Amino acid sequence: MTFFRATTVSAAARIPLVGAAVLGALAVLNGLAAKRAERRHPPQGRFVEVDGVRLHYTDRGEGPPVLLVHGNLVSGGDWDSSGVTAQLLQSGHRVIAFDRPGFGHSDRPRGKLWTSEAQAGLLFKATGQLGVERPVVVGHSWGAIVALAMALRHQADIAGAVLVSGYYFWTLRPDVLPVTLAAIPGLGDILRYTVSPLLGRLMLPLAKRAMFSPREVPERFSETYSDGMALRPSQLRATADDGALMIPGALEFRDELGSLATPTVILAGAEDKVVFSDMAERLHAALPHSILHVVRGAGHMVHYAVPRQLAATIAAVARSGALPEVTAQAA
Repeated sequence: MTFFRATTVSAAARIPLVGAAVLGALAVLNGLAAKRAERRHPPQGRFVEVDGVRLHYTDRGEGPPVLLVHGNLVSGGDWDSSGVTAQLLQSGHRVIAFDRPGFGHSDRPRGKLWTSEAQAGLLFKATGQLGVERPVVVGHSWGAIVALAMALRHQADIAGAVLVSGYYFWTLRPDVLPVTLAAIPGLGDILRYTVSPLLGRLMLPLAKRAMFSPREVPERFSETYSDGMALRPSQLRATADDGALMIPGALEFRDELGSLATPTVILAGAEDKVVFSDMAERLHAALPHSILHVVRGAGHMVHYAVPRQLAATIAAVARSGALPEVTAQAA
């Protein structure tokens, strides 16, 4: 009887050891996968250090400057994949696109709450170091909150703002709780280095379809998007942190919107299943110097649905410093 009890205890004691070994093996494999993804997708631009943060960016073309700010799950190269960058370069603009902190090849130091305002301040300083004056700032999805924050905080230094598919007001969102758990220090680190990349492999196809719905995921996105880069533990941390800060970001400027004098164009997809288009309508009502385009037949990825029309809208704001009289319609 004594021997039986000892054997049972010994087997039970081995369970945590086996679990720890499995998690350790997953961490090693995910670390190797992250390095392999970075080798396959090396930086395409240059780096600038701002307040101790190393940011990756591209800076192309000449003419009135446009600063492009990407959303979650992607990096600055998403503007290239959509075709917006090429359209702006063809129309004679200087186009700057950063990888936001933690995305692509940009760092995201710990010990700082990377709110939309913090990211806006960092990118604004970065554009200053690059000699960029009075850009039109364009943001998509989470990047739209960053662009809005930049326009509010630096009105004299921003020529205009173009906000695409942004989340601007607090609402109940079922996706906030999972990312909040993943953003908890310690627990989030364990998840990101072990099971989160595996779950991400399963969930990414669904996320992509939701982003582009009601349209199909375009080939140019599939050809350029890297699941491996998105599922690196470092970028998973940035994705989780931004998701957890989405509602606080929406609350951050709710009492200041009426003070925004910067010409602002708001675009939304009529069929957006990630952020409903009524969010854009509410923002338009709150901003005294704004116009609204709701793009029929488009979902969350409006810049893929109407890249030429979006670029024309941006160019019109850059040329005149005022609201354009153009509309964006789905092709």
